[in-house]
Amino acid sequence: MTYIVTGAVGFIGANLVKALNARGIKNVIAVDDLTQGDRFTNLVDCDIEDYLDKDEFLVALGRGAFNGVVTAVLHQGACSDTTESNGRYMMQNNYRYSRTLLEFCSAQKAPFIYASSAAIYGDHAEFRESPECEKPLNVYGYSKYLFDQYVRQHKSAAQVVGLRYFNVYGPREQHKGRMASVAFHFFNQYRSTGKVRLFEGSSGYGNGEQRRDFVSVEDVVKVNLYFLDNPLKSGIYNCGTGAAQSFNEVAVAAINACRKSRGEGPLALAAMQAQGLIEYISFPHDLKGKYQSYTQADLTGLRAAGYSSEFLTVQKGVSRYCEILAALSS
Repeated sequence: MTYIVTGAVGFIGANLVKALNARGIKNVIAVDDLTQGDRFTNLVDCDIEDYLDKDEFLVALGRGAFNGVVTAVLHQGACSDTTESNGRYMMQNNYRYSRTLLEFCSAQKAPFIYASSAAIYGDHAEFRESPECEKPLNVYGYSKYLFDQYVRQHKSAAQVVGLRYFNVYGPREQHKGRMASVAFHFFNQYRSTGKVRLFEGSSGYGNGEQRRDFVSVEDVVKVNLYFLDNPLKSGIYNCGTGAAQSFNEVAVAAINACRKSRGEGPLALAAMQAQGLIEYISFPHDLKGKYQSYTQADLTGLRAAGYSSEFLTVQKGVSRYCEILAALSS
């Protein structure tokens, strides 16, 4: 039997392939679009059965090439650029593609675990998996919202799980450019310039005090595998730590990890500010009204589904991640 991972060359998808390999699973069909060819490095240390371009995969799916042979589909393939304005492109990649896979899995009675997004909540003050909390601010968030709505209306004979990822960081995101995590950007800024740049205060928050639910890809993978191991559990669940932390905290963790790699001692936020290691820049005009200044996953649903593991804090997770980045760049 075969596992299909879409978006397999991407950030979360590649981490899922690696995690499946760690379980001894190598019969993985990796599906993606390698137009950006340098992303191939994410799968160099992974074992897969085959690689298919997304369009090639959809053709094969349509002619029944995977009928009766799929154990599960882990659907991570999507356009995740929250600044993308081409709605037609976004809906084709994030909504229509997902519907096609859901309908296939339903017909085949194969588990379908897919990437949703906390962008669905927009600027709402609550982050519960409930329609009254869902107010996307951009077409990316809307594309994810619309598919979640379809899932709610669709009755499947097999497991269907949507995971609303919050701000994910960790290894194998280097190809994402401006959409990479702030932990990744802070690490590279500090290594190249000796300081990091954060937004000035906005929406009632002080400089660098905007708060997000930053979640390690390690934990994201664990949640995916939990549902893979529990095929009778279906639903849409938040995938975050349940604890909002500030951008300042991420910056402190990244800088101190860099300092540790150089044999230097840790510094507190105030000392970093005083020494000019943290710089605050004007809030971008094009993000006004489209920016989530605060997110924090409500984990009530996830815990009720039986997931009991604790999540890494920024202090632990970002430090661990930056140590990996430092080792790779040394």
